[in-house]
Amino acid sequence: MAGVQGRVALVTGAGSADGIGFACARVLKAAGARVAITSTTGRIHDRLAELGPEGAFATTADLTRQADVDRLIAQTEAALGPIDILVNNAGMVQTGHDTQSRSLADTPDADWAFGIDINLTSVFRMTRAVLPGMTARGYGRIVQMSSVTGPVVGIATSSVYASAKAGILGMTRALAIDVGGKGVTVNCIGPGWIRTGSSSEAEITAGRHTPLGRPGTPEEVAHAALFLAAEEASYMTGQLIVVDGGNTIQEYKVAL
Repeated sequence: MAGVQGRVALVTGAGSADGIGFACARVLKAAGARVAITSTTGRIHDRLAELGPEGAFATTADLTRQADVDRLIAQTEAALGPIDILVNNAGMVQTGHDTQSRSLADTPDADWAFGIDINLTSVFRMTRAVLPGMTARGYGRIVQMSSVTGPVVGIATSSVYASAKAGILGMTRALAIDVGGKGVTVNCIGPGWIRTGSSSEAEITAGRHTPLGRPGTPEEVAHAALFLAAEEASYMTGQLIVVDGGNTIQEYKVAL
């Protein structure tokens, strides 16, 4: 299997040591990819040290700024070569910027704009940036980290986040049709309750009520990303793979 051997992969939102983004980077590098990682803070250089600098690259970037996106793409390609795989993981929260969960009626314009910007528009900017190179070379794998929240289920006071994550799935499906004949596939992953460093105790408890009886791990999500990023996933595009321990297939979340 060719997998991702020798391919250049760029993973966004990889600053947290125990987050999904860095797990994706570790799994891709272990499978033979050359990996670039980014986050908004300098801790990304700690992650690079953990990955090992050979065949890897790291830099900070704020993906809400087009100039940072352009610089990230240019620096990655200068360090590792043309980008074959993009894992759009950044979103949900941004270090140094606090947001509150609110009902839609109580959501200020600024909170709506920020939530859509970091969760959806950043994905648009990154995807748009890599597409010309991928289509010119006739090969690309784009993996969008959506969520079950929005595309599959809803959570009270999470309308901004849900709207953005549902928007990622809509973008993915439309783009998959646009570029399907150009050697580029575009797919989504929908994580459920995954235990990361930012998980609350309520989220951990919710994970214990899945059919598998536990929250998922970042590595379990990362292996789904590895599959979608591989050469062998050539006949999958426009799809949402749900990684949620079966939570969304059950009506009752607790034992009767």
